[in-house]
Amino acid sequence: MTDEEASSLGEEFGLVVGAVDEEIQKELKLQRPQGVAVFEVIGNSRADYAGIKVRSVIKEIDKQEIRNMADFGRALKKAVTACNFTIGTYEPAEPGEPVSWGVNFHFVGCKRD
Repeated sequence: MTDEEASSLGEEFGLVVGAVDEEIQKELKLQRPQGVAVFEVIGNSRADYAGIKVRSVIKEIDKQEIRNMADFGRALKKAVTACNFTIGTYEPAEPGEPVSWGVNFHFVGCKRD
């Protein structure tokens, strides 16, 4: 799976994403440049309903580790055929929170018409 194919699947799901590179790693203070960064969440999409946030980093889809765009594309392609699955993200905490980052799991339900 190419990065472009993975990106296209992400947009169909409701996310504009990209690989976590060294610049994003530094900005978000990640230990390693792994995962997929969320740049935009498309309104009224499955991703939006699941509560995925901009600036989060997708690390897992349905218990499959996400290290890069190819992992993301393969896992998302498999997961969206299921009615229910989870997406694990690292997310920046809300302003004023004592912890700067937290792990969050998002439940993605059946597609709505």
